[in-house]
Amino acid sequence: MTPTNPVTGVPAAPPTTALAHFEALLSLETDCWDVHETMGDPNPGFMVFDVRSPELYEAGHLPGAVNLPHRRINLRNLSAYPEDLLCVVYCAGPHCNGADKAAVRLASLGRPVKKMIGGIEGWKDEGFPLDTGT
Repeated sequence: MTPTNPVTGVPAAPPTTALAHFEALLSLETDCWDVHETMGDPNPGFMVFDVRSPELYEAGHLPGAVNLPHRRINLRNLSAYPEDLLCVVYCAGPHCNGADKAAVRLASLGRPVKKMIGGIEGWKDEGFPLDTGT
């Protein structure tokens, strides 16, 4: 018996299906590099929320990020930000679902949201600086 090739054993989706999938994925996610490159703009068009605990935020966070743990996301805590402002959320990284929980809460409140894939670990892997403190 010939072993199944793990890559081609399941046929690839048709290109139209792949296109729809990856376009949708890009509408839901951004990456550390793109966030870093855009944060220096005077009006980047988004706000970055670190959705980890205050203790982890203080130990190191993206420059300019606001600490808003996912459990504290509500209308009152978002009232300082325009309703149409894109919210970019991050947590610890691929082993953490805090950013997904935050994205669910933000979307349920009618806020546009993207998850920064890689989280703080991806940011550090890229060699980008962190701020500390509050």
